[in-house]
Amino acid sequence: MYHKLITLCLLTLLTSGSVFAEGRSETETERDSRMAWWREAKFGMFVHWGIYSVVGGEYKGQKLPNSAEWMMNRGKVPIAEYEKYAAQFNPTKFDADEFVARAKNAGMKYLVITAKHHDGFSMFGSNASPYNVVDATPFGRDIMKELSEACQKQNIRLGFYYSQAQDWHHPGGMGNSWDKSLERVSNDEYVREKAAPEVRQLLTEYGPIGIFWWDTPRKMSEESFNSLHSLTQLRPDVITNDRLGDEFPGDYDTFERQIPRNAPQRQDWEVCMPISGSWGYKLGDDNFKSTSTLIRNLVDIASKGGNYLLNVSPTGEGTLLPQAIERLEQIGEWMSVNSESIYGTTASPIGSFEWGRCTLKSGKPDAEGQQNHLLYIHVFDWPSDGKLSIPGLVNTVHDAHLLANGDAVTATTTDEGVTLSLPGEAPDEIASVIALRISGPIETKARVPSPNKDGELVLTADDSYIHNNEGSRQADVRQHDGISHVGYWLDEQASVQWDIKINQPGKFKVSATMSVEGEQTTFRVGPAGGQLEATVPSTGSYGKYAERELGTIEFDEAGDTSILVKPVPGKWQPMNLREVKLQRVED
Repeated sequence: MYHKLITLCLLTLLTSGSVFAEGRSETETERDSRMAWWREAKFGMFVHWGIYSVVGGEYKGQKLPNSAEWMMNRGKVPIAEYEKYAAQFNPTKFDADEFVARAKNAGMKYLVITAKHHDGFSMFGSNASPYNVVDATPFGRDIMKELSEACQKQNIRLGFYYSQAQDWHHPGGMGNSWDKSLERVSNDEYVREKAAPEVRQLLTEYGPIGIFWWDTPRKMSEESFNSLHSLTQLRPDVITNDRLGDEFPGDYDTFERQIPRNAPQRQDWEVCMPISGSWGYKLGDDNFKSTSTLIRNLVDIASKGGNYLLNVSPTGEGTLLPQAIERLEQIGEWMSVNSESIYGTTASPIGSFEWGRCTLKSGKPDAEGQQNHLLYIHVFDWPSDGKLSIPGLVNTVHDAHLLANGDAVTATTTDEGVTLSLPGEAPDEIASVIALRISGPIETKARVPSPNKDGELVLTADDSYIHNNEGSRQADVRQHDGISHVGYWLDEQASVQWDIKINQPGKFKVSATMSVEGEQTTFRVGPAGGQLEATVPSTGSYGKYAERELGTIEFDEAGDTSILVKPVPGKWQPMNLREVKLQRVED
């Protein structure tokens, strides 16, 4: 799997997969119509399944690093040996109807499955290669065909994952550097012979296709890129992600395994994440995320305007492990009560909170032109005193009630925002939801970051103010692996600032997550007049991040202040800065 940062200024309709056959660019209205179901859905199932599941990703009894679907690469398994797993692949317990029902009952609205992963094995009856589940296994059934029929019956959108560049089985595919028996051909030949025909087949022979999910972009020829990209026009309503190639941003950004701290700038984005440690079924992988984590991940992502694509891993028998089934059922129970706070919502207009998250659903204007809105307040940590403060919300709340039982909640407007008076016990120990009805334009006021109840305050690059100087290379917020940092910080006169509010005087330990390529760098950090000087040794490179303890600062009084990070001229070397963390310490 791979994540690539998309430079927003390069996004154009001509490269997004949304150009009509006659060459006319898609209008904004047409795009909104095409994306509508996906934006409504919010929650989908990802499925990594292949012949590696026969041995659970182990090679000759050896546990290999990375996820199971990478076993051929990580174990440097010769093609002739890896092909033997196809002859053993016979998932007789697989039932497409039951499998899709598990996704539906969990509240998922779409399903994306690996039609071909990097190992080159096609999990459908490929017309371009005999190395497929119908022709090369004793199972002999077209899994993608069966899933397509089951999805149509149960009103679940189907999507296909396809590894377009990497193919460790074909002599023209990228990625196999270990099997010297391969008689190499060009990558263009691989695309012409296998990739393009298979993509065409998947798009035309398997019923309605909602998503085509490319993976691991590599440098291919313009001819190959265009031949693959143009095939998506066979289904003008299909949605594609951002992993075909650098010049093909698709319809949405993909973030892998981690949730962005703040809402990305692009409207449409998705987090893909395995339910356990490995994408594909891996023997001994018991690193299953708790139901609480999974539900709160879904809420967190929805509160920032994204979709959650949660991966499961069928075994060689074609079933899911009991841990996965249990979690899907528990998510479904929560969604049966609270799904209206997820489906069709957009990002919170008032940010996130230490105790939970917020999603928004806006209705059409009424006869008087007033638009009604529902704010869904997701409470992770139920207040012991029954008082929940929602800072930053200015609007009057016309109605407030619990989704779990419909009980009314009292909402009081204060100088800081809105305070809710809640019952003594939470309806749900994972995430209880309160619906607030407001009307008219949403009015908010700025919220100043302050330490949480544990005395911790994390200041991220996304929330920083960067002070650059005219005539110098401008430092700005950039990304590594989907995480923001202040980068291109070449000017020793430039500085970074956060405005904060200290709620009580005291001492704070200061640390920072950064990367430093030079031998060391020295800077000052803290409030004006109370900064400490810190020298940090090299972390190895600009791409290698580490958290470093910097020292202690003290605030003599509560109130509004600022935290500055300023280079010490003559002692400073450029660095990338992800975040600064303050932690209250007791005397």
